[in-house]
Amino acid sequence: MSTNKKVRKAVLPVAGLGTRFLPATKAQPKEMLPVVDKPLIQYAVEEAVASGIEDIILVTSHGKGSIEEHFNADHDLVSLLESRGKQDEAALVRRTGELANVFSVRQEEPLGLGHAVGCARDAVGDEPFAVILPDDVIDSPLPCTQQLLEVYAAHGGCIIATEEVHGPAIERYGVMAVEPVGDTRWAGRLHRVTDMVEKPKASEAPSPYVVIGRYILEPEIFDLIDSTKPGRGGEIQLTDALLAFARQKAVYAFAFEGRHNDAGNKLGFLRATVHYALKHPELGPPFRDYLKSLKL
Repeated sequence: MSTNKKVRKAVLPVAGLGTRFLPATKAQPKEMLPVVDKPLIQYAVEEAVASGIEDIILVTSHGKGSIEEHFNADHDLVSLLESRGKQDEAALVRRTGELANVFSVRQEEPLGLGHAVGCARDAVGDEPFAVILPDDVIDSPLPCTQQLLEVYAAHGGCIIATEEVHGPAIERYGVMAVEPVGDTRWAGRLHRVTDMVEKPKASEAPSPYVVIGRYILEPEIFDLIDSTKPGRGGEIQLTDALLAFARQKAVYAFAFEGRHNDAGNKLGFLRATVHYALKHPELGPPFRDYLKSLKL
């Protein structure tokens, strides 16, 4: 039986400026942009909760207060909606305020993903934790984070979500060199990481396995982040700390099952919107009819 501790906390780095979405993000966080009828951040929080996570730690920056406010209870709004007979809307607002224990820590400077994760050290404490990047929207019957947690329960170490990317698109990702793990439970989808390269040229990528924004990390990662020097772009890279971890214990890449959209860019955001619009119980059928009517 595994002796690995239960993962109770998830760190969600949301301190970025969202410059790819200007001017829409001039006065609101990118994470609050709606994908159909929910802000982008809510998909990540709901995935964490569905995976058994109890506490959500937002790593924020100046101007991000509306994210935390979104998950606070709003009794006045609930009462107003109920007084106007809008029971379904009141239930939605109430549920959002009860999703999870959500609180925030501040990243004062944009010094990279590794630094952002390190800012959550005091809030996480001495226990394993998940990291979920809201830009990566993943739809799957079994939440992606829960899939990683099952791998962690069996193997320990640090777990990174991955999928295969081929051709020039791979140059947008961190790419891992991997070797197979002899565990038949996951039918060849589990690999041990031996190296990581940030945004290599397609011809120099060590494998097709790219880093997707879901991680299970052990608390030793914090000391390694503290000793990591700035790398690409002058930022403290989480990948550098993970490589240092791999020299001590195992780092695994797990090819999750599910549909991934990178909503951190405009095209990926549109794809995520179309995907969830088609799944929507009310909007799906008429939206599908509309798409079919287009003369493309």
